[in-house]
Amino acid sequence: MKQLVFHIGADRYGLRLRSVVRVLPVLDLKQLPLAPDSVAGLLDFHGRPVPVIDLARMSGLAPSAPHFDTRIILVDYRVADSRAPDGQTYLLGLLAERVLGVQEVAEAALEASGVRAAPFLGAVASAAGGMVQLVEPDQLLPEALRALLFQPEASLP
Repeated sequence: MKQLVFHIGADRYGLRLRSVVRVLPVLDLKQLPLAPDSVAGLLDFHGRPVPVIDLARMSGLAPSAPHFDTRIILVDYRVADSRAPDGQTYLLGLLAERVLGVQEVAEAALEASGVRAAPFLGAVASAAGGMVQLVEPDQLLPEALRALLFQPEASLP
């Protein structure tokens, strides 16, 4: 399995490559007053507003630092609700530090971490350069934050 590897603080994490839509340099974001700390802002992606989450803040750390290789990773974020039980897909930006690139990890090497500290953290694997833990994008946002960021289209003016 191919995954995009990056850091949250000092630790390495990965996203399955099939979840990644695009990797962008850090761009100017529209600030969202009164938004939770984990919301870095709103990205204009070809005229489409995309919320961006700071993975470091989401993990209880200081905001992501503007390293040379800090990036915004656009992912498909699936939300299941009563109107779309199979899920509706939205674009979500993830602000990630020190994006290292794509790395191959054998599916057989993935193991449950045994720790459920954060619902968005998945299996771990030993890989070149140390342990990598998967981030599960669909589990990333708590329900209250998901409701703030992704309003059903019927409720828009």
